[in-house]
Amino acid sequence: MKEKETNIEAQEQKKEKEQQKAYEQYVKAVTPTHSLWRQMLHAFITGGIICCIGQCILNYAGSLGLDKQSAGSWCSLILVLLSVVLTGLGIFPKIAKWGGAGALVPITGFANSVAAPAIEYKAEGQVFGIGCKIFTIAGPVILYGIFSSWVLGVAYWVGKTLGIIYTA
Repeated sequence: MKEKETNIEAQEQKKEKEQQKAYEQYVKAVTPTHSLWRQMLHAFITGGIICCIGQCILNYAGSLGLDKQSAGSWCSLILVLLSVVLTGLGIFPKIAKWGGAGALVPITGFANSVAAPAIEYKAEGQVFGIGCKIFTIAGPVILYGIFSSWVLGVAYWVGKTLGIIYTA
């Protein structure tokens, strides 16, 4: 009787191992392979193009007589506008897919993360669709940005109070 139970257990273990191998082969077959160097090149090119567009906006704003701060504000506004328009037209997601972090890290990626959910949930209405879902992706970024600013501000205040940080 014990021999029969041992034999059944061995068969079950063998079957589990075969299933595990089959699953690993399946995962290997469906998992996309990526070239790190190609992804980095795409990100570099995409981010570089976005930065060049920003620099062209800065140079043009400067040639109109704007100071650096005003030119920088206009540059940010125009890049955000371009990102939102391209997101609405369905072009920015294609750029982001090809360029990866090169498109998602700059301010254009943040604008896309706000605009995309608004477009996606538009059918659910102004309040429950756009209003509730617009910061689905960008919300945590804003939350942790504000929280980390607060923590650093408190640390700076404590450092100044204790005399660790000196300002001229």
